[in-house]
Amino acid sequence: MTISKVAVLGLGKVGHLAAELLNGSGFEVTAFDNRAGVVAPFAVRPLDVADPAALRAALDGQDAVLSCLPYALNKGVSSVAHALGLHYFDLTEDVPTTQHIRGLSADSRALMAPQCGLAPGFIGIVGAHLASQFDSVRSIRLRVGALPQNPTGLLGYAFNWSAEGVVNEYLNDCEVIEEGVHKTVSAMEWIETIYIDGVKLEAFTTSGGLGTMCETYKGRVANLDYKTMRYPGHVDLMNFFFHELLMRERRDLAGQILANAKPPVDADVVYVHAAAEGQTTGQLKRKEFVRAYYPRVIGGQSRTAIAWTTSASVVAVIELVRDGLLPQQGFLKQEDIPLEAFLATRTGALYRESGR
Repeated sequence: MTISKVAVLGLGKVGHLAAELLNGSGFEVTAFDNRAGVVAPFAVRPLDVADPAALRAALDGQDAVLSCLPYALNKGVSSVAHALGLHYFDLTEDVPTTQHIRGLSADSRALMAPQCGLAPGFIGIVGAHLASQFDSVRSIRLRVGALPQNPTGLLGYAFNWSAEGVVNEYLNDCEVIEEGVHKTVSAMEWIETIYIDGVKLEAFTTSGGLGTMCETYKGRVANLDYKTMRYPGHVDLMNFFFHELLMRERRDLAGQILANAKPPVDADVVYVHAAAEGQTTGQLKRKEFVRAYYPRVIGGQSRTAIAWTTSASVVAVIELVRDGLLPQQGFLKQEDIPLEAFLATRTGALYRESGR
């Protein structure tokens, strides 16, 4: 099924920019939001996405739906998309949500493609590309950090991403492959130091960033893990907050406290650090993809790094599906997307142009 009409659900910074990029890439975009008076170069309609009947009526006649909503709403949206036979895309890092979508894909008439953001998403595409350059792979290490350029306070952080999503990543168990064994480990552990452009960062385990990669690489890679990068000292404070103060038992309140204390900033940076090691032509080698992505002007407006990297990732995938370069049915794993094809799309090229 070709894609011409795309419904975008949720017009936050990421959703609005994704809709703009889709519109600029030739799609007929209709966006749905629960706020009135949103000004945009595409059609915007009000919708209560928690109402299944209203959601189904809104999506009827579309070719695809992109959910930029909080992850807790995506099970309902994906179920309606599946029932209507629409291509489905989202940005979720939530493992149970992805498992639900995976189940729907077994008899889907269209493509079910969750986890199309930055991590999971782009980082997995890069990791698979690095691994493909070896005859045998011993490790894939993937790291992403979305941070303020000018941090203040001991946390050194700003919630430019969903506080709800960050809390989820910090508390849920993390999939890894360690010495050939596929297992889960606790979040906010395995702390290491990384330097990018001379900036000292700490990296630690968080959930969801690998998407389906452990399943894909089990038996093929001895070690595979994903970590979030922050400024030094952050993880000790978050462990104190969640575990010693027992805020892990009150996730909603924890998110409210953190978002109130560290609101979003315009001057952010997204660090990407991917590395793979393995044998090629009988030699042990290491391949790396290390970038710093900063805010940039798109459509005449300055966009934060986290907004444009996330939006560009999912829109590039939708372009590839439209152009027949990715499957048209079933479940899409991010690691099955070719990096060069991704970067060759109109929107994916932003990653090639902007990385430092």
